[in-house]
Amino acid sequence: MKNIFSLLIFCISVLSFAQSKAPFTGRRDFNIEQGASGSGTPAYYLEVKSNGDVHFGFLQINQADGTEKKEEINAGKYNSKVMKVHFKTYNETFYVKFDKEKIYLTDENGTVIKSEDCCPVSEMDKGSCSCESAFYN
Repeated sequence: MKNIFSLLIFCISVLSFAQSKAPFTGRRDFNIEQGASGSGTPAYYLEVKSNGDVHFGFLQINQADGTEKKEEINAGKYNSKVMKVHFKTYNETFYVKFDKEKIYLTDENGTVIKSEDCCPVSEMDKGSCSCESAFYN
């Protein structure tokens, strides 16, 4: 009986680990709010470490005087449902989920947000677009 219970616990652990494995390791840059790009807009990135920790960061360069603001935070272990990101520099909090190719701005429950701020310039007349970005480097 003890062996069966131990085997059951082991199987559950393996399944939960497999479901939470990050889709990639390394750094990816992104820009979810297409309409907000400009000379002082922060450049966002995420980096997935080999241990599953996910770090989010931004770099913002003031075009007028060349000063830089940057911050990087550890958002915890990869979660495929939703991850909370909080930057202290601007007291900015948002929720995201991501896969191998894209990152999505979500609500606290992981539902992808739609907003006019997320529309590319060519689609501004749509009114609202899914808040997503392909990763680029």
